[in-house]
Amino acid sequence: MIDGTGKLFVRLVVGGLFVAHGLQKLRGSFGGPGLGGTEQMMVSLDMEPAPIQARAAALSETLGGAALAAGAATPLASAALTASMVTAIRKVHWKNGIWNSSGGFEFNAVLIAVVTALATDGPGIFSVDAAFGKKRWGILGGLFALGAGVTGSVAAIEFGRRAAEAKRRRTSPVDGPGEVSAARADT
Repeated sequence: MIDGTGKLFVRLVVGGLFVAHGLQKLRGSFGGPGLGGTEQMMVSLDMEPAPIQARAAALSETLGGAALAAGAATPLASAALTASMVTAIRKVHWKNGIWNSSGGFEFNAVLIAVVTALATDGPGIFSVDAAFGKKRWGILGGLFALGAGVTGSVAAIEFGRRAAEAKRRRTSPVDGPGEVSAARADT
């Protein structure tokens, strides 16, 4: 694995970019859509309720990125970031294949690998974890980051799917007295 200085550089760059990406969603910083645009995106992805899903994605990236950059609770930070990236892969990028040039999941997979490596081998020098005596988390740190991240993604997508389905049922028109529209009868 890379030495402590290399890990510091990786943490600052990757964590910092996650913070910026999260702030795009949260506040509209750096030309991002802000919460309103992020909520619209969540609606289009069947991730309801959109306000909760938008805030969860934005805060996972912003706070997870900040914790990763600081080397604080690295496996937990990595889990939050992994959840966000796995969700992006499943809801947006998977259908486009692997390559980023086609809108695929290549970049997301690399980010998952990086944060998992940091959760496994530790955040390196000048980190909060090291200041508290935790220089290396080991394989359990990496497995936790991956497992909790995938589980978080599955939960968010399933919650979103069920909430979107319930919303469609509530807003589906009824054809007449006692008759349910075809769209509503299929559910």
